[in-house]
Amino acid sequence: MRLSLEYGKEGLAVELPDDLQVSVVRPARRPSLDDARAALRKALRRPIGSPPLRELARGAERVGIVFNDITRATPNDLIIETIAEELGPEGDADIVLFNATGTHRTNTDSELKSMLGPTVFGRFPIVQNDARLEEEHRSVGVTRRGNEVRIHRELLDCDVKILTGFIEPHFFAGFSGGGKAVMPGMAALSTIVHNHSAANMDHPKATWGVTEGNPVFSEVREAARMIDGCFLVNVALNREKKITAVFAGDLVEAHRVGCNYVREASMAPVSSPFDVVITSNSGYPLDLNLYQSVKGMSAAAGVVKLGGSIILASECWDGVPEHGEYGKLLAEAESPESLLRRIRTSGFHRQDMWQAQIHAKVCQTADVYLHSSHLDDETVRGAFLHPCPSIEDRVEALRRERGGDLSVCVLPEGPVTIPYFS
Repeated sequence: MRLSLEYGKEGLAVELPDDLQVSVVRPARRPSLDDARAALRKALRRPIGSPPLRELARGAERVGIVFNDITRATPNDLIIETIAEELGPEGDADIVLFNATGTHRTNTDSELKSMLGPTVFGRFPIVQNDARLEEEHRSVGVTRRGNEVRIHRELLDCDVKILTGFIEPHFFAGFSGGGKAVMPGMAALSTIVHNHSAANMDHPKATWGVTEGNPVFSEVREAARMIDGCFLVNVALNREKKITAVFAGDLVEAHRVGCNYVREASMAPVSSPFDVVITSNSGYPLDLNLYQSVKGMSAAAGVVKLGGSIILASECWDGVPEHGEYGKLLAEAESPESLLRRIRTSGFHRQDMWQAQIHAKVCQTADVYLHSSHLDDETVRGAFLHPCPSIEDRVEALRRERGGDLSVCVLPEGPVTIPYFS
């Protein structure tokens, strides 16, 4: 059986024995829209639960458009171009773009140009969120869970805030898109750390595809609703990263419709757990580093047998990465167990501890093998993972260890598809 995993920009071919018991789980195929620009324009003019964008922005002196950073495959250029056209050319001087980095690093000019395209890059001023600079953020209120919500002050100074992005399953927030553009996207580190607490990461409903009762999702939505003048523009994408649907309008209503649409395509039932789960991290740009690759590990962990094996193919051209605290937290721990004890200690707060926590929990569930073109074996082992130069050889070795009887699940597109037990 020959399969192609989403890996980097080119993909990765994998050959598995024909006599293996293999289940391949993919998202439902949805064709791209014939005219995505027209669909965007229609959604802006006939939004869900909101006045049309042009009417909402009438008289606004400053309009902020929030867009995803380099870790997401959102077609920012097309979306922002269409929004700017809808607002009218006379509004160019009043539009500011906001790069919703959350706790990720800011993007380089070359990355911004590749994300925004030549017609958008340079046309509007760009503000990148640096969550560590608390003084650049202003309090807008306190959530029911006691989290002081601090958002970038320049975004708050905009009369209208247009939150763009795309909706996909998320490993602890349920789904991406929606209010995540604001928090964590444009939030201060103190706000993000509170929302991504150890207790929230351990909550059984802080997981893929779950919104109701999910403490992370609920607080993200609550935080975003503290901000006046928000208008949502989210899209759904297929394997080719092309738009299949547009959801615009009210922050809550439009996102709910979008989540339901994406859930139907991306959540796939399986009957029982597997000895081995082979997964990707959805290829470029999501497999840029090990931090992001925790998503692929987490998707696989949901259907692997306790004590089974996960094989993850993730290019990791951006390393662990060097920025942030994730790599440091892994390096400072002797084992997944010691790392979890530290993170769960009362009063412990470190940037990226949520990613390290989920990483460690997956490593407690299964042995994780990593195939990466850019991480050396020492780095891989330092992250409690096993180097995997050849996926075929690893599968064969696991087969011998288990006496030849091996159930295998393959997620060729990684966390774009979320399997669950039916």
